[in-house]
Amino acid sequence: MGIPNILSIAGTDPTGGAGIQADLKSFAAHGGYGMCVVTALVAQNTLGVRAIHAPPVDFLRAQLDAVSDDVTIHAVKTGMLGTVEIIETVSQWWDAAFEHSPAPTLVVDPVMVATSGDRLLNEDAESSLIEFLNRADLVTPNVPELAILSGAEPTSSSSELIWQAERVADAHQIVVLAKGGHMSGSRVADSLVFPTSGGQRPETYTVATPRIETTSTHGTGCSVSAAFATLRARGLSWHGGLDSVKDWMQRALEGADQLDVGRGNGPINHFP
Repeated sequence: MGIPNILSIAGTDPTGGAGIQADLKSFAAHGGYGMCVVTALVAQNTLGVRAIHAPPVDFLRAQLDAVSDDVTIHAVKTGMLGTVEIIETVSQWWDAAFEHSPAPTLVVDPVMVATSGDRLLNEDAESSLIEFLNRADLVTPNVPELAILSGAEPTSSSSELIWQAERVADAHQIVVLAKGGHMSGSRVADSLVFPTSGGQRPETYTVATPRIETTSTHGTGCSVSAAFATLRARGLSWHGGLDSVKDWMQRALEGADQLDVGRGNGPINHFP
């Protein structure tokens, strides 16, 4: 394959650190051609979210159809979906667009709770998002999001985190990236947890890296999921994808101080 076409279905960030703006940078950083469909216009900056405007869902469907009617899509990453109506629209498009052809890789970043603590998914949409996971190949929740998806409480225990990921993996037969960014400690361990198959669960694959002391973490979740979607479309295994993403994210965090964006949680440097 040449350069794969990767589609982001997500909300915006006018300051460029998260949402589709971060996704497009991440796609490019990993050798993909980025495309995007906007689910929500978000008035946010590095300090937090101020307002959210969701365009009508018939316009969302028109965007989705415009892409899939014309372009071969090799991977899709979803970010902020926000409401029941948006999730149902994306689900209906997915089922129709790939009814008669192999579906591309689907990576779901749940985008329920932002790093700033802002709620980005309506509570009544949680069950719709959980049902949407049945279409996915990989889900990349942060610690509070994984707790919601697994029906548990947020944890500070690494073993409990893996247990929660196993519950989600088995419930939807998908791979779960259990991220340790919200955990304490001098190292950040991210783990790929695989669903049980044939009565056995493949071994969990964990990569731990030194924690970078920085406040420039805005958009890390968006960027990681977008990177995974691109690397899978380029043919990397899940294991190889995690190795590559962790190495890149270390450099992106270390290089974040080269940027001067905002007064809150600044963005990572996508091109370190």
